[in-house]
Amino acid sequence: MTSDNLSIGPHGTWDASLASRIDHTILRADAKPLEIEKLCEEAMAFHFAAVCVNPWFVPLAQARLSGSSIAVCTVIGFPLGANTSDVKIFEAHKAFEDGAVELDVVINNGALKSGDLSYVAAELATLRRAVPQAVLKLILESCQLSNDEIVKACHLAADAGFEFVKTSTGFGGFGATVDHVALMKASILPTMQVKASGGIKDRVKALELVAAGATRVGSSQSAILVRLENPQIL
Repeated sequence: MTSDNLSIGPHGTWDASLASRIDHTILRADAKPLEIEKLCEEAMAFHFAAVCVNPWFVPLAQARLSGSSIAVCTVIGFPLGANTSDVKIFEAHKAFEDGAVELDVVINNGALKSGDLSYVAAELATLRRAVPQAVLKLILESCQLSNDEIVKACHLAADAGFEFVKTSTGFGGFGATVDHVALMKASILPTMQVKASGGIKDRVKALELVAAGATRVGSSQSAILVRLENPQIL
């Protein structure tokens, strides 16, 4: 399969700047290999930053994207974040060995909300040591957190050496909001970045989140987000 065979691709006018910020995503439990292959072809056609897939699909995505500039991203402790630290570390090792260079790790919100910050800090630090070459993004599931808890989670990510904080799994009550992105941006180190994800289905919302401070946008509707004209590229 090549991008020339796709019904969507860089036909008409599309926003290359926004495209370069997008993690093109399929994390549905019923996703099929052909959908992942199409996801990768779309990512190469539009020059997205990364594809984000469940761990089982990492070898397939790595093979399809070999030789391209598109990063392979996967999720760790997904979607609840309540796995033990040992399990998350095993997942991270395995995902990196299989070809994922960006790992989106779900925080243990139960530990965070109960005030067990030492447990969260130790888990994040251990993950950082386990895969030092990977780009780590901490998924907060911000819809479940108070503003104070969001700030604490951002500080823990910074202390552990994570590169990103991320709003949502997409499986919580609601996804990314402008207010949460702005708060997260204000609560991290200048060297860190924010990934907005969850419920981002139109271009206007994507641009609002970027304006609020998101440098990455995770979406399964990526072609719609970057389209400027020509509806047939859906």
